[in-house]
Formats: sequence, C-alpha cells, structure tokens
Amino acid sequence: MHTTQLRQADLNLLVVFKVLAEERNVSRGARRLLLSQPAATRALGRLRDMFQDDLLVRVSGTYELTPKGQLLLQELETILPRIDRLLTGGEFVPSQETMHFRLAGSDFASHVVGVPLSKRLIAAGDELSVTISALNDNTVEDLSRGRLDLLLHVDDGHVPPNYQRQALLQEDFVCVVDRSGPYGSKLTIREYLEARHVAVAIFGGVQTLPDQRLAASGLKRRVAFTVPQFTAAVQAVIGTHLIATVPRRIALLGERSANLKFLRAPKPMPRFTYFMWWHPRMNSDSAHIWLRNTVQKVSETL
Repeated sequence: MHTTQLRQADLNLLVVFKVLAEERNVSRGARRLLLSQPAATRALGRLRDMFQDDLLVRVSGTYELTPKGQLLLQELETILPRIDRLLTGGEFVPSQETMHFRLAGSDFASHVVGVPLSKRLIAAGDELSVTISALNDNTVEDLSRGRLDLLLHVDDGHVPPNYQRQALLQEDFVCVVDRSGPYGSKLTIREYLEARHVAVAIFGGVQTLPDQRLAASGLKRRVAFTVPQFTAAVQAVIGTHLIATVPRRIALLGERSANLKFLRAPKPMPRFTYFMWWHPRMNSDSAHIWLRNTVQKVSETL
C-alpha cells in the first residue's frame, strides 16, 4: 500500500479485520465490536476492496483466512498493540500482549541465548513468541528496516557504529580436534597455522572474528571446509586432522563425545564480547525495552 492509498484508507477497519479474523464468524465478531451484523459485513467488503483480496472466505460454515489475510493478521498482532501503547503511554505487560519477537544470530546465539530466552517468554505470556533466524548478508538491513528486533553478534565491524548495543557475555575460543589426531595437550600458533581448518560461514562467507584476529598479526589459516553452523564444525573434525575454532560454550555441547579433544586457542585469539544490537529508533519502545531487559537477564544466568 502506497502512502497515497494509506491517506485514503479507513484504518479503523484494521481493528474490525483483526476481530473477524480471530472469531472466523461475522456474527460473533460483530458482537465483540458492538456492531450490527450488516455493518460488520459491509466493513469486511470494504476491507476486501482496500486490500484487493478476499481476506476471509467461507468454507464449511466458517471463515478461513487467505494467505494475504493470514499475513495481515500476523502483522496486526504486532502493530496494533504498539499503536495502542503509543496512544496510551502504557507499559508493555507480557501476560496481556500478543507479540512475536524477531532476532538474528548464529547457532551459538540460538543455543546459548535463544533456548533460555524462549523458556522465559513462554513463562511470561501465552501469546509471546520468538524466532531466531540465521545471519546472512541482509541481516543488518533487516535490522534497519524493522524486520528484526535484535541482532546477537560480536563486534566485527559489520554493524554500523550508530546502532545501539549492550554487552551480554564474555567468551573464549576453543580449538576442537579429533582425539586420535596429531595434536598434544597444547596447540602452538605454528601448529595452528600449518593445520587445515573447518570454518563457519557467518557474514560474507567467513568466520570473521578468528580471521580478523589473525590478519591483524599478519597471519592467515588454511581453511579446507566451510559450514554454516558451529555445531557442524565441531562434528566435522571427527576422523580428520582438521581444527575447528569455536566458542567455548559450543564446544561444551560436544564434550561427551569420546572422539573429541578441546585445546586452548593459541594467541592472538583472546576472549571476546558478545553483544545484542538494535536500531536507535527502538530505544524508547516499551516492548523492545522489555525484550532487551529479558535478554540481559538471560545472559546474567549463563
């Protein structure tokens, strides 16, 4: 819908649509809206004209959403509560809200932050949900466009400096190798550089932080195999002489495997900080503040 269409649209109809979509019945929807059934039917007709789609179609005595109707309902479940809070100045009350939060991060973020976060969200409200999507070349643009609420990631130069961030946790790199391989109890930087490696494609197809740390010292590792997840990199070293450089908490997920050995990563790979990042326009949004506080509380328990 273009801006000119928006100016001509009756936005009150969006509230009508949300109720009708939830009820899947015009009579029940009309009662909730304090409208007559003919008025609710006329409103549905105007909605269909507005969106040039049936939105709700009658099937076996009830109404079913079309694909566009389903998409519209999903958007309104997020947009309408936020507009209501803007008008009333109210706080975000998770037990009374319908909200879907969208985050992006690596499988490290999913395992370490996402799993405990999902449990907190489920406990906080029956209508709260969260998706953590994989990092890709469009992630920062998605954050800018409002298609993402938070990015969970290290400071590797991919996020513009004008974005807000908050430190969540400190983490170490660990080198994972096959237990029967040629490596002793300590891995030297020479052994590290002479070996072949499993890398994890994060942004731009490279595992940015280890390679940046090496490049700053004029060094480069030999990558033989690239995978999209840290957990896959850990498993890939079994039966080979490859080295996977992964966050310690990811390595701990595979610690029960008799085939794996974990070695301290050689310098120049010190500890690193993991952040949550967001667009500055979300600073004062009450739902976003609640989300950030919840992510911070989760990180404090790790």
